[in-house]
Amino acid sequence: MHIHDPIALRAAIVAFIVMAASIVVMPSASAHAQEVSPALLSEVVAHQAGQLARIDSDADAMVLFTTSVGLSLGLKDVAGALGANGLPAKLAKELGITELTQSVHQLMAALAAWQLADLINHAGENTPSSTTAPVVPPPAAQQDWMTAGSHLSTLADFFRLLAEQRPSDPAQPVTQAQRAELLLAAHRVAFEAHQRATVSWWELHEWKDRVRQARGQARLCGTWQWVIHNHQNHREQKTVVLFPPAGQVPANSPLPAETVVLGDSIYLRWEQEGRVQEDSLLFVKDGTRIEGSFVNNTGGWGSITGKRTAGCQP
Repeated sequence: MHIHDPIALRAAIVAFIVMAASIVVMPSASAHAQEVSPALLSEVVAHQAGQLARIDSDADAMVLFTTSVGLSLGLKDVAGALGANGLPAKLAKELGITELTQSVHQLMAALAAWQLADLINHAGENTPSSTTAPVVPPPAAQQDWMTAGSHLSTLADFFRLLAEQRPSDPAQPVTQAQRAELLLAAHRVAFEAHQRATVSWWELHEWKDRVRQARGQARLCGTWQWVIHNHQNHREQKTVVLFPPAGQVPANSPLPAETVVLGDSIYLRWEQEGRVQEDSLLFVKDGTRIEGSFVNNTGGWGSITGKRTAGCQP
């Protein structure tokens, strides 16, 4: 049976690709996949407040992430990759360890800022104004690390107000206006830190998918000679298809609007002047050839066979 509806075909193709994919980057706790979400961030801020309050360097942040926070956030694979010692340089580059490390530093700095802001908020909300004890500002080194790592625009004003609410004269009380201004600044920091931490969490959560896709596109990269047989009109067409390295665009060769490569499975979606075509392909013979089928929105459908004629040219 042939599927002529491109939308239905796309759903079937993507489902097939996901089921057929055999590439694995790191072991994953798939049983808990549905429970993992950015909502875990607030739990970490609440339950690991003491540990977050003591971080003052990227090194400390990485240790806490790889031993505790990463696991609590459902990022076990990321924690495992960053905690591994002696990774070969080529593998580290392929896994994007440098970018992964930067995302972890930003996440941890945002969580530390969020934790401090929550401390101020809880102190102000749960204690009468007249008896509120000033919160001790973190050391300058910790403030500098938090500011540089989190990139939060609201931190500078927050730290200034936090220092001002500890007057040089102990006999001089903190005014109501000072408390209100500090609480407002703390709310702003907590809000921005939550946003920044969420972005970082998604970057880390989607890491394996990016690695899988990059590996797949690297296999596809190169020049291919395709033979396309259209059963609609019983015509055969030979064409040269060029897949450039990631980030490059060939001058005179169209690229798919969407490319999904997982293991040996390939899904391509082509869009041009209202014409849409979807290809479902497989690597065969050690990746030197491909075989599969296509369908388009004009009623065309048929087979595709291809062979690699040139390697990947940067």
